[in-house]
Amino acid sequence: MRYTAENILVKPGVFQDDPDLILSVTSEQAGWEYISFQVRQLAANQSWSFRTGENELAIVNLSGCYAIDSNRGQWTGIGGRKNVFEGAAHALYLPRQSEFTITAEQAGEYAVAWVPTDQDREPWLIKPEDVAIAVRGGDNVSRQINDLLPSGSPVHRLVLVEVYTPSGNWSSYPPHKHDTHIEDDQGNLLEADLEEVYFYKIDKPEGYAYQRVYTDERSPLHKAGYPIDALVRAEDNCAVLVPEGYHPVVSAPGYMTYYLNVLAGSAQTLANQDDPKYAWVKDTYKQKDGRLPLY
Repeated sequence: MRYTAENILVKPGVFQDDPDLILSVTSEQAGWEYISFQVRQLAANQSWSFRTGENELAIVNLSGCYAIDSNRGQWTGIGGRKNVFEGAAHALYLPRQSEFTITAEQAGEYAVAWVPTDQDREPWLIKPEDVAIAVRGGDNVSRQINDLLPSGSPVHRLVLVEVYTPSGNWSSYPPHKHDTHIEDDQGNLLEADLEEVYFYKIDKPEGYAYQRVYTDERSPLHKAGYPIDALVRAEDNCAVLVPEGYHPVVSAPGYMTYYLNVLAGSAQTLANQDDPKYAWVKDTYKQKDGRLPLY
């Protein structure tokens, strides 16, 4: 599949047969093996039901509050933040062969991601107080990281991260890639082959971020004659697909950019390698951005 600016940017839509659906990405649409992703909304006391089948799945509250009834257990009070800028998310992990119904205790939006698995794991509710929060980078490359489902979690493939990039700052920088599984002579993982979705929220409706996705001679698609070099404008409720290559982000001045990262691939990890042309910038940082952390 040849990836361009037109097919890596997914915009919210109107779905006549599913009016609660805001945005949808299937693995077939993305042209990759693992990740399917939706963002959905529910009015208070309304419900949505789903079966995971041969997939592991995670639900992330963006706003609102939810109860979930399933063949794996029951949970209430999932969520509660008014928007993504008011604190870390709740996330509920469900294994394959789960059947569930999510009901809005308070109206809101939530994301759902699922990937195929041949392993059985236990359900797991991640609460905001359990989420590790860190400020990464420095100067105008400072951003806040909320590790919802980090490397080493007791799941098979899914990794979930929330990232906040203040006005005018860069994120996912220096540009890094994770499109080749590489281990050193001792078996240490240097880079994993991961698919990735960036789902965006901006703190004001007219705000935006820019994201570039590009490959170099080290990327499999580049070697196969299908290089990527796409620059997209990501607005509120848009998603950007990263099948391969480097993928830096910059937040427009005056706007706080949030994105939810969903990753899955050859290992449950964030192992990556920087673009060697730009890795030097890490040695120049003098301080963290004082606007972070947000909470």
